Amino acid sequence: MIKALAINGAYLFDLKGSQDERGVFFKVLPIISLGGLPFSVSEVFYSSSKKDVIRGMHFQRPPSAQSKIVTVVKGRITDVILDLRKGSKSFGKFMSIDLKENEGKSLFIPKGIAHGFVGREKENIVLYITDAEYSKQDEDGIRYDSFGYEWNVSKPVLSDRDLALQRFNEFKSPFKM
Repeated sequence: MIKALAINGAYLFDLKGSQDERGVFFKVLPIISLGGLPFSVSEVFYSSSKKDVIRGMHFQRPPSAQSKIVTVVKGRITDVILDLRKGSKSFGKFMSIDLKENEGKSLFIPKGIAHGFVGREKENIVLYITDAEYSKQDEDGIRYDSFGYEWNVSKPVLSDRDLALQRFNEFKSPFKM
């Protein structure tokens, strides 16, 4: 099943899989073929984060903009997306969704959307599948506490890089719908 989300072009997918006494087995790809979304795999990454770690809000600027598929392999996260696309009916809006291991769900995030998450368990492993290669020169982000989202974390753990990101109200978007 594919569910359209409040952010234009973002979707939540139910993965095909099975569960028995041994554990779970999920097929992460080709879920995008179900919705006819323009996506071909370029790179696959994973991150491991502790409880209360906030990563984000990250994106790649054109010409290296990426769509991505996010799946939680271990733990539980609150995933947050922010629309940066001028002309989008959801420009400047954000939403969050909880994703957890063994749930069988993946989040599709289109180009022009900033992405971040907070780890909710002791250990959280997140798998990212992207449709464009990472480019150091085109990486960018929005400061996590500058666009109105309440992370519900009393002592967030962030990288120096993420703390130095620009505020949303200072951001000049290169993305258009």
